Amino acid sequence: MSLVNGLPAHVLLVHFVVVLVPLTAIAVVASAVWPSVARRMGVALPVLALVTLASVPLTTSAGEWLEEHVGSDALVRRHAELGDGLLPWALGLFVLAAAVWWTTRRTSSSEQTGNRSASVVRIAAAVLSVVVAAGAVVDVYRIGDSGAKAAWHDGYSKTAKGSGDGDD
Repeated sequence: MSLVNGLPAHVLLVHFVVVLVPLTAIAVVASAVWPSVARRMGVALPVLALVTLASVPLTTSAGEWLEEHVGSDALVRRHAELGDGLLPWALGLFVLAAAVWWTTRRTSSSEQTGNRSASVVRIAAAVLSVVVAAGAVVDVYRIGDSGAKAAWHDGYSKTAKGSGDGDD
């Protein structure tokens, strides 16, 4: 996918990633920490993470197309390099979402009987979820910041050119 209604697809797809990665990160952490949240979310948790995972290579691919159609620039190259690093984080979120969903389904009856191994698994999942979620969100921020700098570094003036409201 390269263009959508005349606009580079990357410019549109990036909004899905910017919303879905933090949303998935929050959902995974909340589900890992509170099994009641995981039970409420049910299969929606891994499905959300799968959609998030799928959106990353789509956006990256569209970004590679866009990179070939803009002038060579160090800021664009840096943004592309950072963008290539998001897929492992998204994959981690998906794996953890699936694991939390699966273990919540499997351990809900075990926890009621006080199974110690279920508690250890839940604690490990919570810790891993926090680490991966934080890494994913920080990476999205860094990628977005570098993309904004690449897109806007020469595209605006820090002082207004004119108010445009007729009061000139």
